Order: sequence, then C-alpha cells, then structure tokens
Amino acid sequence: MALQIGAVAPDFEAETTEGKIRFHDWIGNSWALLFSHPKDFTPVCTTELGALARLKPEFDKRGVKLMGLSVDPVDRHAKWSEDIKETQGTAPNYPMIGDTDFKVSKLYDMLPASTSGDPATRTAADNQTVRNVFVIGPDKKIKLVMVYPMTTGRNFQEILRTIDSLQMTTKHRVATPADWKQGDDVIIAGSVSDEEAKTIYPQGWKAPKPYLRIVPQPK
Repeated sequence: MALQIGAVAPDFEAETTEGKIRFHDWIGNSWALLFSHPKDFTPVCTTELGALARLKPEFDKRGVKLMGLSVDPVDRHAKWSEDIKETQGTAPNYPMIGDTDFKVSKLYDMLPASTSGDPATRTAADNQTVRNVFVIGPDKKIKLVMVYPMTTGRNFQEILRTIDSLQMTTKHRVATPADWKQGDDVIIAGSVSDEEAKTIYPQGWKAPKPYLRIVPQPK
C-alpha cells in the first residue's frame, strides 16, 4: 500500500553525505522535501540535483529542508557531486542518503519489500520506481507525493508553487484554484460555512456558484 497524503512519514536513521541523521529529528520544526533518484551518474538526475542546488535559497526562504536519496553509497554521491558542479554549475548543498540496504526505499514504498542484494549490481532501470518527491510538514505528515518517470525531469518551480499553496492553506482556511500562483485569488474552503465566512471576510466574496467563493489571497 503506497504512502498516502496525511500519513505520518516513516522515521529512520541513515548515513548521509553530511553524517548520520534520524529523519524526524533532522526535520525538527521545519518542512522537508525528500526526493529520490534511481542511480548516481545518470543524466536526468544530474540536471535535477544541480537545479535543486541552485534553488536552495528559495526553499530556505520557505523553511523547507532538502534531503536526497539513492541506493548508492555516500562516497559515490560525493564523487557524483563533482560532476554535478562541473556540468550544472552548482554542487548539491543538501544531504544525500546512501540507502545501500534499501531500508528507506522500502519504508517509502519505492522498492518492493523483497528487494535485496548488492546495490552496485542494480541498474537505473532496476530502481526506476525510486523517483519520488515527498513534501512533509512540521507535524511529520506527508502533505504531497509526486512520482516521475526516469525520462522526465522534475519541475522544481512547480514543487515550489505547491509548497506555497500547502503552507498558505495550512495557515488559512482556503484552497488554491488550478494554475494558482502567489498573489492570485483563492477559494474559501468548503469546510467554512457562509456564516463563518462573513466573519472572516466581512468585505464579502465573489460567488459565480454558491460552492465557489473567491477572495483575495490572505496576507
């Protein structure tokens, strides 16, 4: 059964490029982005890790910690980072898990529980399901899951957009419409009655349908 939105993100201990961590302790009171890739020294992932490193200040502004993962050992991650810096201009500036026993990949339902053996003998195709993005809140619950195929690079601007939506809708009782971006109008959540909405939005709202109540983005 795949991990679902609202489930507690499984905790674990792991070796990373920045030392040993316990995941929940590492998150602390922050948000977290856990993303995985099938194999070190693969082309699409090389571009992704560089792109994420360049965007790290944007995640920092939002209080989001970054953590990468593959089943390769930590020393290979370190060697790969040299290639990433050379080709993408920026080396990974966030920790990368060396999941050589497949423990985390199994915990997060990215590999079958029966997976075993030497990770060095596995190909990217063997690990093609290790291609996920998990956004985890300070409450350690999964807020968003994205799964990408190996041939499609991740859109980190879209991931930032979804984090903006998640953080705002956690704080305010609103939802964001299709293609929403910062500054656009939002929708009053369905859990808010009209009577409640009148106290929250005394200036009123636009309602092309009774169930579609549109207001400016909360400050």
